[in-house]
Order: sequence, then structure tokens, then C-alpha cells
Amino acid sequence: MRRDIFQAIADPTRRAIIALIALQAMTPNSIADNFNTTRQAVSKHLRILTECELIKQEQKGREIYYSLQIEKMKEIDKWLEQFRKIWETRFNQLDDLLATIKKTTK
Repeated sequence: MRRDIFQAIADPTRRAIIALIALQAMTPNSIADNFNTTRQAVSKHLRILTECELIKQEQKGREIYYSLQIEKMKEIDKWLEQFRKIWETRFNQLDDLLATIKKTTK
């Protein structure tokens, strides 16, 4: 079953895992050491992130390392961009309104 990337980032633990492995590839055990949860729970989160193609796994010797798929993160950024433009427009309108109010109160 292919999961949606937004479903993956909805969970705070998965977002924390993404932040961790954005800096460097990590093994499941080293990832789990950063959380107050079971190794199995972390493995479930890793599986979901892998299914969404947000992270990839690479075998190095007997260890598996997980790393971030930065290209997939761009899909999230592209979706957010439409809202960023709306927010910027509204902030600019608010700036204009505040400047007008400030001029009239002097």
C-alpha cells in the first residue's frame, strides 16, 4: 500500500525522525535511542516513511542506514508554496493597514 507523504508527516515522531536523519544517515537503533519508545514503534515509523519514499534505506555491511530523500521533501514544499503566497499577501495588506493607521494617529 502506497501512503501519502502528508499522512507520513502528520505524526510528530515521524517529523522528528526526518529531522534527525536530515543531518546524517542513521541506523534504526541509533534513531530509536532518541525516543522514549520501543524499537518496534520506531521501526513502524521508519516503514511508513520508507513507503512514502521520504526516506531510503541502504545496507552497509550488517547495518541498515536510513537517510532522507530530499527530492521528495520538495513535493511538500511545492504544496506549501501556494499558502506561502497567500500569507505573504495578507501580511503585506496588514503592513499597509498598520502604516495607514499610524499616519492617521499622528
